[in-house]
Amino acid sequence: MRFIFKTRYDQDIQLAKHNGHVWAYSLLLLLLCLAPWLMEEYWLAQLTFVLIYGIVGLGLMVLAGFTGLFSIGHAAFMGVGAYVAAVLSGQGVSFPISVCMAAGLSAVVGAVVGLPALRVKGIYLGIATLAFGFIVEEGLARWESVTGGNAGIHVKVIEVLVWQANSAEKFYAVCLVLAVVCTLAVLNVLRSPTGRAFVAIRDSEISAQSMGIHLAYYKTLSFMLSSALAGVGGALYAHKMQFISPDQFGILQSVDLLLMVVIGGLGSVHGAFLGAIFLITMPQLIALGKDFLPVAIGQSPGLQAVVYGLVLIGFVMFEPMGLYGRWLKIRTWFELFPFYRKGMFKRQKSFQKSDRLK
Repeated sequence: MRFIFKTRYDQDIQLAKHNGHVWAYSLLLLLLCLAPWLMEEYWLAQLTFVLIYGIVGLGLMVLAGFTGLFSIGHAAFMGVGAYVAAVLSGQGVSFPISVCMAAGLSAVVGAVVGLPALRVKGIYLGIATLAFGFIVEEGLARWESVTGGNAGIHVKVIEVLVWQANSAEKFYAVCLVLAVVCTLAVLNVLRSPTGRAFVAIRDSEISAQSMGIHLAYYKTLSFMLSSALAGVGGALYAHKMQFISPDQFGILQSVDLLLMVVIGGLGSVHGAFLGAIFLITMPQLIALGKDFLPVAIGQSPGLQAVVYGLVLIGFVMFEPMGLYGRWLKIRTWFELFPFYRKGMFKRQKSFQKSDRLK
C-alpha cells in the first residue's frame, strides 16, 4: 500500500499524486499513440468512438457527477455542435475554427437552457432538459434550409489548411489530441476554486450558499462547460459519421449518454471513459451472445434495451460507484491483502435535505 508524505500545499492540487500515476498514464498515452499500428482498422474505429463519447461523457460528468445537475436531453447539445461543424465545414471553414464555434454555440445554448432550469431541481430539471431535447430535435428537422431537415446533411472530412484527415489513422489522431486536451482542461477546472464550488453545490446547496458560493452563476457555468464539451464531441461525431440527421440526437442518444456516466462511475473523470468503453463494446458483446441464445430471444428487436436495463439495475443496486468504483475496490483488495475488511466501502447513511435542516 502506498503512503504519500505531503510537505507542501501544492501537492493537494497536483495532477499526478505520485510517480506511479506519472508512469501509468504515460504508458497509457504511449499505447494510445501506438494504437494505429497495433490495431486493425475496425477496432481502431471503435477506439475512435470511445474517445468521442469520452469527451461528451466528460461534459456530462461535470454537470451530473460534480455539480449534481442531471440532464436527460444532453444529446441536443451534441447535435448543436455536430450541425455547426457540418455547416461550417461545408462552407470551407477550417476545422480548428469550426470546432471552436461548435463548442462556443453549444455553450451559449447551454446557458439559455441553464438559466430557466435553475428554478427547478431533481426530476423536474430532468423533465426540463428532456423537453429541450425534443425542441432541438424538432428544430433541426424543421430548419431544412440549413440542416437539410429529416433528409440529413453530408459532412466533409476534417481540413486544416492543406492537411486532411482522410484516413482512419489521421482522424484517430485528431480525436486523441482533442480527448487529451479536454481531459486536462476538465482536471484543471476541477482542482480550481470553480471545481470546488461545483462539488460543494453537489453535496449541499444550502451549505455552499452559506459559504458565499453564487448558485446561479456556478450552475449556469456548469451547464455551459458541459454543453461546450458535448459540442466538441458532436463535431467529431459528425466528421466521423460524415452524415448526420436529427434522429441521431434524440431521446435514445440522451439516455445512452446518461447510462454511460452512471455505469462508468459518477464523480470521476475515469468513469467518463470507462462508460464510453461500455457503451461501445456492449452492442458487440450482445451480438456475439445472440448465437448462444434461443432463436426467439436472440432475434428479438428489444434484446439490447433489455440487457442495458438489467445492467443498469445491477449497477444501481450492487455497485453504485460504477466501473471505476469496482476498480478501486479491486485495487484496494490487492493493496491490503490479507487485511482487507469487507465493509470498508460500505456506504454511509445519506441524509435528505430536510434532515440537514433539522
